[in-house]
Amino acid sequence: MSDQTPTIKDDPMYQLLRAGKAEEFNERRAAGETCDLTSTDFRGLDLRKLNADGLDFSNSYFRQTDLRGVDLSKAKLAGASIHSAKLSGTLFPADLAADEILMSLEHGTRMRYGIPVRASKP
Repeated sequence: MSDQTPTIKDDPMYQLLRAGKAEEFNERRAAGETCDLTSTDFRGLDLRKLNADGLDFSNSYFRQTDLRGVDLSKAKLAGASIHSAKLSGTLFPADLAADEILMSLEHGTRMRYGIPVRASKP
């Protein structure tokens, strides 16, 4: 994991998301524009219209972010935190354990991939 603290970047594509312009972000990305969204602060943003396919959100911060209906199944979320985010209908990567998602949602822990799920004792 990185020790980087999530920041608000000057990147114009990231600034579109901060301004609530997810559709314009999607269009510009489809046209070939790139951006670095690792270790980025998305706190409290509405990202419901975001096409997150293939985006790298490693070590990013999504506290109280509206992610309802967003398909994150092909996004990278290692080290990201989703504390108190709105997640109804959100699709997460298959290799990210439900326990990791729940701990991050409820306690703000950073999500880790490949953590074995322990069977509970009867």
